Amino acid sequence: MKKVGIVCCSNAQRPETAAQNRELAAVLRGMGFETVFSGCLYARDGVRSGTARQRADALMDFYRDGSVDMICDLSGGDIANEILDSLDYGAISRHPKPLWGYSDLTAVLNAVWTCSGVGSVLFQIKNLVSACGDVQQARFAETVAEGKETLFAFPYRFLQGEQMQGIVLGGNVRCLLKLAGTKYFPDLTGKILLMEAYGGETARLIAYFSQLKQLGAFEKAAGVVLGTFTQMSKNPSNPPVFEVLRAFIDPRLPVAQTEEIGHGADARAVRIGGWMRLERKPL
Repeated sequence: MKKVGIVCCSNAQRPETAAQNRELAAVLRGMGFETVFSGCLYARDGVRSGTARQRADALMDFYRDGSVDMICDLSGGDIANEILDSLDYGAISRHPKPLWGYSDLTAVLNAVWTCSGVGSVLFQIKNLVSACGDVQQARFAETVAEGKETLFAFPYRFLQGEQMQGIVLGGNVRCLLKLAGTKYFPDLTGKILLMEAYGGETARLIAYFSQLKQLGAFEKAAGVVLGTFTQMSKNPSNPPVFEVLRAFIDPRLPVAQTEEIGHGADARAVRIGGWMRLERKPL
């Protein structure tokens, strides 16, 4: 039986999520995965499930534990980047295994790639017990247990350009930008930049895209993949995300869009630090 370590690197889990977390463990057990929960999961000090050092150590314990096959983070929020200075990136490179997380975990996934070269997966494991749980469980089982690409095979369409290929970095754009100006911000040269967001409408996207342009991200990237922008899409008076983005990028930069990467319960997964090739499909 494979073993999954469960952590909470960002905002603490609320006590009322305990039943859902037990349901998740039961679902994983039914797929042949033993789950081991970190001691830093539920709120101890307001928003934290432990100090930065305690949460980092909980994550590192699972990296170092040879019996743990994969690590899944249940959290999102704001404070994941607090643990970055306390991680042992050398140990991560010596004990590579996939860390699964989404939203605020974008900061950790990209820092781990930058400092250790170990890839991760942008995906919220709680999707297995969400509104789309049956579908997600089937995708997860086919991918992790049977070696298929079901969970990673997202539909897309090109908005600009014909094809792109490269290592994928990024994720939640707000949380990626927490790394700007630090040693943890990834080198985007020749990479595919993935961007999605939960909060924020037009003004905030202008701010995000301005900062990325000022960082040289769009000049370095081999292409951009736009996932879902939840709050932006809820307001019909907002322009399409690509219409905002195109003011900041070269018209030759390939851009593709998908409705199945982001914060939705039906979202698929992306390998951060993994190779991807996308090409325009014939009509």
